[in-house]
Amino acid sequence: QVQLVESGGGLVQAGGSLRLSCTASTSIFSNNAMGWYRQAPGKQRELVAVITSDGITNYGDSVKGRLIISRDNDKNTVVLQMNSLKPEDTAVYYCFGDYDTRIYWGLGTQVTVSS
Repeated sequence: QVQLVESGGGLVQAGGSLRLSCTASTSIFSNNAMGWYRQAPGKQRELVAVITSDGITNYGDSVKGRLIISRDNDKNTVVLQMNSLKPEDTAVYYCFGDYDTRIYWGLGTQVTVSS
């Protein structure tokens, strides 16, 4: 069974930093894209960042310049370094992996940014 497990969420003050990590139980994503979405209360899920197997990245407009996505295929891990956090970054952050036309999701980790 494929599992994606997120860690690193929590409460931080505006302007602070958090580092989210997501580890897959399998190496099936090593040649495919992985990344993060987020969903705030009452809002639709939105793309935060995605990284391809060869390291090409893409970010949502609201996080460009503040968040950095990276991956370690040997460890089946994708990391999201979040800097200069704002209250509007408060959301549940979901890790995802793309394989064989299917998207696999983690259960999510809560990030709360206080003003």
